[in-house]
Amino acid sequence: MSQSYKELLEQRVALEKAIEQARQNEIAGAVAKARALVAEFGLTAQDVFPGRGAKAGKPTGKVAPKYRDAATGQTWTGRGKAPKWIDGKDRSQFMIG
Repeated sequence: MSQSYKELLEQRVALEKAIEQARQNEIAGAVAKARALVAEFGLTAQDVFPGRGAKAGKPTGKVAPKYRDAATGQTWTGRGKAPKWIDGKDRSQFMIG
């Protein structure tokens, strides 16, 4: 005997719920195992995921300004949105050094 379209849709909904529950159970088990290994070996996030976090390998700090408004003394690094005093003008006249 063949199943109706409605019965098949109901089975699909039930199967999708079962799949999601099985996935959540397996994820919980995997996370528990990972936490146990991290605790056992005293691992850090950097040990497990090298290169992640605070822009690994890139120097941090301020960027030196490239442009200065002689009238006000304001400076701009050349990064981000241009300030009003230089926007739309020839930037070479504002270059520092």
